[in-house]
Amino acid sequence: MAAQILLQNSIFTTFILPFLLIFFILFAVLQRTKILGSDQGQLNAFVSFIISLIFVAAFNYSTVINNLVLFLSIALVIIFVALMIWGFVSNEEKGFNFGEHKVIRIVFFIALFIAVVLAVLWAFGIQITGGSGSVTDFLFNQVWSQPFWTNLLFIILIAAALAIVLGIKSGKSS
Repeated sequence: MAAQILLQNSIFTTFILPFLLIFFILFAVLQRTKILGSDQGQLNAFVSFIISLIFVAAFNYSTVINNLVLFLSIALVIIFVALMIWGFVSNEEKGFNFGEHKVIRIVFFIALFIAVVLAVLWAFGIQITGGSGSVTDFLFNQVWSQPFWTNLLFIILIAAALAIVLGIKSGKSS
């Protein structure tokens, strides 16, 4: 059995971290909004302390917060990677400038989005193609998939037609 460090201890992850998170967020909100009055730091801290204790005592809520914090940290890493790739692609100092070419920027953004989605699926160990249980099987071989993709295609075509018409209309008036 592997040794458990302090940060992995269940008392730390189910009590201390959710308590501190709620306490500091609530304290900051009370300080910023001055609901209890200005220069009421001790009162804000006491109210935050009591509400955080009540929050942590209800186990279901702290589990929800733990799951949301895990999701937030994964989402922040994914966004960071996407922005890093976007920064490398659109580096204007190195001579790769999109300038007035908005279509190229949109194509690169769509390619970046697809690459990040595929990378996230790969990182989670989800099989992308082939075999049952794969993403393509889930997306295209279900009872709901044909009507969904047909309706999505029509929505995209209608949105594109509206964007073109509104873009032409706004271009003529200026």
